[in-house]
Amino acid sequence: MTESESTEARLRAEIETLKARLEAVRREQPEANGHLRKGHLRKSTLCAIAGAVLVLGAFLVGYLPHIRRQSMLIAEAKAGGEALPTVNVVTVQRSPGRSELVLPGNIQAVTEAPVLSRASGYVKRRFVDIGDRVSAGQLLAEIDAAELGQQVSQAKASLEQTSASLEQATADVEQGKTNEQMARVTAQRWKSLADRGVVSRQENDNYQAQYEAQRSRVQSLEKAVNVAKSNIKVTEANLGRLSELQGYLKVRAPFAGVITQRNVDVGALATEGTTLLFRIAQTDRLRTFVNVPQADAGSVHVGQVAKLSIPDIPNRQFAGTVTRTANALDPSSRTLLTEVQVANAEALLMPGMYAQVDLTTPRSNPPLIIPGDTLVVRADGPQVAVVTDQQTVHFQRIQLGRDYGDKIEVVSGLQPGERVVVNPGDAVRERVKVNPVLLREKAAAPTSGH
Repeated sequence: MTESESTEARLRAEIETLKARLEAVRREQPEANGHLRKGHLRKSTLCAIAGAVLVLGAFLVGYLPHIRRQSMLIAEAKAGGEALPTVNVVTVQRSPGRSELVLPGNIQAVTEAPVLSRASGYVKRRFVDIGDRVSAGQLLAEIDAAELGQQVSQAKASLEQTSASLEQATADVEQGKTNEQMARVTAQRWKSLADRGVVSRQENDNYQAQYEAQRSRVQSLEKAVNVAKSNIKVTEANLGRLSELQGYLKVRAPFAGVITQRNVDVGALATEGTTLLFRIAQTDRLRTFVNVPQADAGSVHVGQVAKLSIPDIPNRQFAGTVTRTANALDPSSRTLLTEVQVANAEALLMPGMYAQVDLTTPRSNPPLIIPGDTLVVRADGPQVAVVTDQQTVHFQRIQLGRDYGDKIEVVSGLQPGERVVVNPGDAVRERVKVNPVLLREKAAAPTSGH
């Protein structure tokens, strides 16, 4: 029997005693004469007994229910303290054998080039505008440069002049050779006469010197011919350069493509090598550069199939191929630059579009995967609360792999089929017994979006 129950029983016994005494007093007959004072005392006793009964009754009505409620609360608190905490758990499973790596990228043309002015002058005519499709060698614009024509005429005149100089030098060489031949014959005759003593040696020496002078003159004239030939080559090269510049007055497309930019109009001044006239790009095949994180760099290879999704073109995917990688990580971002090319025969894609590139990667040994809200990060590393077969909690250290946001891959530390606690609270401690409740999750392939 509890303390409250014993108190209640004792109070009830006292109330019954007081009631019995009150009844006994009422049975006695007061004497009318001679006993007035004694009857007055009995009346006072009866009032006192009635007041005590009322007080005890009020006490029973107010205090005893309070005692009962307090006893019930204490009992419930003891019962709650003895109950096991209920926790939600999930089963550790392996990730799918094929994971999709989703990366953002910007679409670019495989071949794109600016068309600059190769000659200075004013734009005379313009034949194309942005969006026009052109073929290789098609005329795009004409530039008017009158001074260039004058320079060509001057170069032609210089060529004629140097050609005449060459002819004159050639004639001088021929004349010099003739004079040299005459001087040689004369020198030989005078030398024969001098050997026989017919003429003086002084006269012979004069003719011998004239012969040597004619030989030197012929050599000089031959060198003048070579100089004239060199001058002709220089003049011809200058004329060819100016003629080439005249050809640049007609601006033509370097390859087939689409005009994506036009910066000039008729009458605008174009400066050689600096003025951007047009920009042309090939759009039949496009490419997209993506930065693959270091954790996924080993799974990307040349020839791998990729799929491009454009937010502006819903319910449509474009097949692409990984054509090349940088084969080196960027030290600042720890990513691998990868190029994905996609055919654009329908011309639905345009350079500059934003795209999502899906790189499907098969896995021979997929790692384990757990929900992100089961991870506990402490000073000694990442951990999870594992519920053992004895319904006790054990905090197990793990090594993490890829982080998909709502799910995380586990490289080591767990086994398939183990149960881990979801959102472990303060009640989940080492070796504490718990009441596990299994949560059913929808199986879904993790998608990595970077």
